[in-house]
Amino acid sequence: MTSTETLIRDLADRAELTDLVARHSLWIDEGSFDETDRLFTEDVVVTSPRGQASGIEALIGLVHAGHGTYAGTLHNKCNLVIDLDGDTATVRAHDIAVFVIDDKTEAVAAGIHRYRARRTENGWRFNGLEINAVALTEALGRAL
Repeated sequence: MTSTETLIRDLADRAELTDLVARHSLWIDEGSFDETDRLFTEDVVVTSPRGQASGIEALIGLVHAGHGTYAGTLHNKCNLVIDLDGDTATVRAHDIAVFVIDDKTEAVAAGIHRYRARRTENGWRFNGLEINAVALTEALGRAL
């Protein structure tokens, strides 16, 4: 490949991985579990403060166990650092999440997400995720 082709591929890969991170937030917040195969490989391994999951079904179970008690969630990921290595990549992202407990209270969490990704015949997919908690509040009274 020429240097221009290499640059274009690098930028396209970074754009696709950035989109996957954004879609991961929507996947959780909107419960779009029918789109799981657009984000994760069948052999995905996820480690979080709530436990570990290997495979798609276990991952969905882990999300339900961790988020199913909330009336809603809102995840926001930022400060993405993407490292490409051929057909594999790592993505580091900061995550701030609001967990809606009820119409009067919520909690706020912050963490660092470390994704592992690989290029598949259908594009980039996450095959690993490690979630490290930084902060979690107690229930907070809503001002609005």
